[in-house]
Amino acid sequence: MRRVISLAVSASLLALSACHRAKDNGTLHFLIESSPNNLDLRQGTDAQSERVGALIYDALVRKNDHYNLQPWLATSWERPDALTWIFHLRNGVRFHDGKPMTADDVAWSIESMTNGALITAKGGAFADVASVTVRDPLTVAVRTTHPDASLLFNLSDGLFGVVEKGAGRDEGLQPVGTGPFKFVSQVQDKEVVVERNVDYWAGAPNILRVRFEVVPDNITTALELKKGSGDAESNAITLDEVHALEGVPNVRVESGPGSMVMYANFNVNDPVLRDVRVRQAIACALDKNLLIAALWRGQAVPAETLLPRGHWAEASDAMLPQYPHDVARAVRLLDAAGLKPDRNGVRLRFTLKTSTDETTRLLAQAVQQQLRAAGIELSLRPAEFGTFYADITSGAFQMYMLRWIGSNEDPDIFRYAYGSGSFPPKGGNRGRYSNPRVDALLEKAAGEIDQEARRREYVEVQQILATELPGIPLWYPNVEVVHSTRLTGVVLNPGGTFDFLRTAELH
Repeated sequence: MRRVISLAVSASLLALSACHRAKDNGTLHFLIESSPNNLDLRQGTDAQSERVGALIYDALVRKNDHYNLQPWLATSWERPDALTWIFHLRNGVRFHDGKPMTADDVAWSIESMTNGALITAKGGAFADVASVTVRDPLTVAVRTTHPDASLLFNLSDGLFGVVEKGAGRDEGLQPVGTGPFKFVSQVQDKEVVVERNVDYWAGAPNILRVRFEVVPDNITTALELKKGSGDAESNAITLDEVHALEGVPNVRVESGPGSMVMYANFNVNDPVLRDVRVRQAIACALDKNLLIAALWRGQAVPAETLLPRGHWAEASDAMLPQYPHDVARAVRLLDAAGLKPDRNGVRLRFTLKTSTDETTRLLAQAVQQQLRAAGIELSLRPAEFGTFYADITSGAFQMYMLRWIGSNEDPDIFRYAYGSGSFPPKGGNRGRYSNPRVDALLEKAAGEIDQEARRREYVEVQQILATELPGIPLWYPNVEVVHSTRLTGVVLNPGGTFDFLRTAELH
């Protein structure tokens, strides 16, 4: 089926002429799948809001290649105790309207998410903030009710942006930040236009103007890139369409490691899946490399943990139990769990719930086929995403597959996904996994000031999870950016952000 899709896409692209529409040479036409819900980073939670908003606003800190948090609007910070953070701010930064940025603006940006000034889903990330105190124009102190090691991450790029003091609920309509691009205009379901901030404190971008054009259909996006009427897209089209564009004149394809992780999760209280040996057998029956080759055209890397490759807290493969594809081992584990084959050779039956999108459907069918070799009969139950998500949140599933985007760049993902206090609606522990040792390690890590000590605790958490397998990390899909040859200097970010627009050039 995928070959038919690929050939169809190729034929559609080749049928188009290579004519270019007249365009403003100073404007980059960037194709996105949907309109941002809210460009105010305190409120916008969808990918487009966070990626476009991160060009308009600056955060206090930015993530480096190992997801360590580096100075940005905050030049330095201290944590004198487990409940207190003190931030020293960069001098000379100005908002797009010319006003200087001070500690009052930073304090308001944090407080407004918890004091009722805004109604925002991101408020939960700051629920432990007890007070924000301005000590002088460039110093702000944040005190929390409980140790919150993730506070710094929640103040980082894409998740947080400093607004002017007093900015309210309608900030996203006319956003004013300190970032490299200034907001110009937005038409819902059509476009967002930003222009270069020539006075940007970190150096003005090279690109004069970016027009983010909403194109919901991915085949249309591919056609626009082929025609030359679109200059760039980021992870908005399928790999078949990316493949069809490779080698097309005036088009370039960039591919690099991504931080997003695909995973499978179990309901560990289900009678069929309660035994850890059964979950380990399922892991052994999966052939990750074959699935990556067949469904991702090899553009993904196998995962052994939820943290991205190269993360400062990542446990290396050598530290973790491994489950390479081994059907014989899977059968032995099922035997040890007392699951003998019936007259049809079936040892285990259970159901996988999925959404109905094409990629997920193809993946579920491939997994179904692989498990059959170990005597596991997997039934598939697809549903539109709203129904699917309601079911997994309520625990009405045996197994599901989904992905973590962005949140797995912070090791606190383990508390959110597997902590005993994170059963929905308080968190994402949808499989109701509970381990007192894991809870104790996560609590200790949250109050840890020394990062190396914190890393040791997270490594042990990953070792326990890799043994007990409440979920199976599958792979990290690559970041894929397709762009015209007009755009040069594209440097990919593992998070799939649009940060390359800060330094890229348009010719």
